[in-house]
Parts: sequence; C-alpha cells; structure tokens
Amino acid sequence: MVFNSIDFLVFFPIVCLVYFVIPKKIRYIWLLIASYYFYMSWNPKYAVLIAASTVITYASGILISKADSKAKKNLCVAGSFIINLGILGIFKYGNFFLYNVYTAANAMGIHMRETRLDLLLPVGISFYTFQALSYTMDVYREKIKPEKNILTYALFVSFFPQLVAGPIERSENLLTQIQKVDKIELYNAKRIKDGLMVMLWGFFQKLIIADRVSIVVKEVYKNYQNYGAVELILASVLFAFQIYCDFGGYSNIARGAAQVMGFKLMHNFKQPYLATSIKDFWRRWHISLTTWFTDYLYIPLGGNRKGTVRKYINILIVFAVSGLWHGASYNFVVWGLVHAIFQVVGDIKNRKLGIKAPTTVPMKVLKVIGTFILTDFAWVFFASDRFMHAIHIFGQMGKCFKAGSLLDLGLDVANWWILIIAIIILITVDILHEKKISLIRFFNNSNIVLRYAMSLALLWAVVLFGVYGYGYDASTFIYFQF
Repeated sequence: MVFNSIDFLVFFPIVCLVYFVIPKKIRYIWLLIASYYFYMSWNPKYAVLIAASTVITYASGILISKADSKAKKNLCVAGSFIINLGILGIFKYGNFFLYNVYTAANAMGIHMRETRLDLLLPVGISFYTFQALSYTMDVYREKIKPEKNILTYALFVSFFPQLVAGPIERSENLLTQIQKVDKIELYNAKRIKDGLMVMLWGFFQKLIIADRVSIVVKEVYKNYQNYGAVELILASVLFAFQIYCDFGGYSNIARGAAQVMGFKLMHNFKQPYLATSIKDFWRRWHISLTTWFTDYLYIPLGGNRKGTVRKYINILIVFAVSGLWHGASYNFVVWGLVHAIFQVVGDIKNRKLGIKAPTTVPMKVLKVIGTFILTDFAWVFFASDRFMHAIHIFGQMGKCFKAGSLLDLGLDVANWWILIIAIIILITVDILHEKKISLIRFFNNSNIVLRYAMSLALLWAVVLFGVYGYGYDASTFIYFQF
C-alpha cells in the first residue's frame, strides 16, 4: 500500500492504536507483524526476499562477532555482500545484463535470441538491501554490537514507515531505538502532534505539488515532438519540483509516522535547491544514500587520501554506481556521471581560482540559480525513459522555439494557480528552514486558535486541492521503482 491511499489511512491508525495499548514487551513484535503486512500488500511472495536478506545479514553479524581472525571476518562480510547484492542484481539488473550481452553479441556478428527474466522488481529492494548491508559493515567496524534477537533485527530491516523508499537508516540510529522500544513514552501529545504535522506537510508536497506537476511532465516528455523549447524547459524545471516533492514528501510522511510512534528517523533532505554548488547539493539531497556511498564505497576506495587524480576517479565511480543504483538503464548512469563531472570541474575551478563560498546575498542567489540550472540539466536524463530519449529532448529544445498555451499541457487555469501558489509556499518554507526558523516551533508556540487554524487549513488544502486518480487510484511514489 502507498501512503496516499485509503488503505494506509486505515492501516496506520489501527497500527498506532494497538501499539499504544498492548504490553510494552511485545510492541516490537506487533510492529514487525504490521511491517510485513505493509510490505506484503504489494506482493506477498517478495516477503521471502526481505526475510532472506534479514537472516543473511543477521547471521553475518553473529559470525563476525565470533570470528577469531580478520580473515574470517572479511569472509563473513564478503559473503553477506555477495549474496545480498547477488539477489539485488538478479531482480534489478538481470534483464539489463542480458540485454547488453545480446546487443554486444549481435554487434560482433554473433546471432543470439534475446531472452528476458520473468521477474517483477520487488518494491524497495535497493533500500532495505543497503540498510541491511550497512548493519553488516557496522558490526564489522565495531560501531555496534551484533543484535541477538532476530525479531528485533528483522524490525530494523523492515520498519514500515521507511521500508520502501527510505531514508536508508543506520543501525546506530534506528536499531538502537528499536532495542529500547519498551521505554518509549507513548502518550506524548506534543510528539504525536508534531509527527502528524510533518506527515501533513509530506502529503501537501506529494498530492498538491508532485502529482499535479506529473501531469505536465508526462504530457510534455511523452509527446516531446509536439512541443518547443519553452514547454520542454518548463517541464524540465517542473520535474525538479516533482521529484523533490514526491521523494521529499515520502520522507516527511515516513518521518512523521515514525515520530507519532516515538521513533526518530534521519532527515533525508535539507533545502536541496538552495545549494550553492553541486557538492553542496549532494550534502542536502537524499542524504541517507549520499552518506551510505561515502561511508561504504568512497572512503574504502581511498576517498581523497590518495591524491587529487584518485579522488576524482573515486567520485566518478561513486556517482556512476549511484546512478546505476537508481535504475538499470544508461540514462541513470549518465545522470550520475554528469553530477560527478560537475563536481570534478567545480573542484578544479575552485582550486585554480581559489573561489570561496559566497558571502553576499546577491552572490549566493546567483550561485543558487546556477546550481539549480546544472541540477535541472541533469534531471532531464533522470526523467527520460532512456538515454536517447533525453538526447532527443535536448535536440528538440535546440531546434524548435515555438511556444503554445500552458492550457495545452494538462492543467486548466485554476490548477496552474494552485500549483504556482503551492510552489511559492514550498520555497518560502525552505527559505525559512535555511534561516533556522522552525515552523514546528512556531506552530507549538502559537496560541491554540492559531494552531488549530493552521492545522485545519493545511488539512483542508490537501483534501480539497490534492490530485487523486480516477476512483481514488492513489499514485505511487517515484522512488518506489528503485
């Protein structure tokens, strides 16, 4: 089930109600049952995969702690990674690999029959696999002790709020909270209220902005031959807001839902479109994945400790892998490499020119705009179905400058105004957060009349202006496919 569905709006209150009233010693068992039910609502068969990943990484943690030599520990880590990444590779990259073998063979004159694996990509497999593997590495590095209770550990891997689209949690944060679930103060009105407000803001991002923007982006990108540079550039800019509000909205709903139950998940976004460089952007965007690749790939490769050239090679490797993590398609790999090139060029430029961080507001604004333009250029590859689709879109931008009516892009006048106002609200909120002005704190410090008015206004806006499919066919989140 997806967060923006009727099913979830029934499921979540029931889970919380039972969670609040059952004996504290079995809270984690109830949450584990709820998490597996949540995941199995997509496809019950794929619960086997998450269970397998759980058992393998749980066992690896135990074996690592008992190993009496570094060689044996390394073997346990290698085994955990090979098996888990092997499962991920088969389901996510199997057909991609077979297609490339088929293409290469035919290019060399070797005639092969194209074959495909009849496999459906399990939702969230990249997220829970990376979360489970981080546990293996954290035990190996002695950051945490191995968890002895397999049910407690299973809940860490499958915790439903962040299970299918992150944030990718670390055992030092989420697992330690699950281990102390019987000590969580359940009836904390402020915590519950704040969590619900964070969830409501996530629904605002998803239903009012992301799903409304998707109508325009789908229309323009699907029929790009019919549009000129103005519409294509507009759709590309809007996609930046779509993916931010879609993924950021999911993360906020996940954080809010966890907070209602007494858990604190990491922030996955920090005003990414206020970044002043591509490097700064990646400190703010999908933070849980960025830090995962930094800790478990970039640093083991040598990071920036082995010279400038090696540093740049490592950046290229990490971003190529990051692109491939997002999808088994070359457009994602190119998207990652474009960001890597931007970072490398930016670093070289800063080294040669000695450029420092902008100190004046006009300079910072220019940096923010420049970074957004570069980011949005890269998003074209991400938003496209395949690499050549992106090339054709860029080509159409360059050869066709006609501009039609905005009303031909799928939204009427009223919906355009709703979208514009919502994006202005989003940008305003991000600017306030950038200035360390907490809206939650402002909300809590307001008088009760204003608090209720703000809550009802946001709820009313989501219900009245949210975009819902035919018969309330809730749209999925973009990052579910990864």
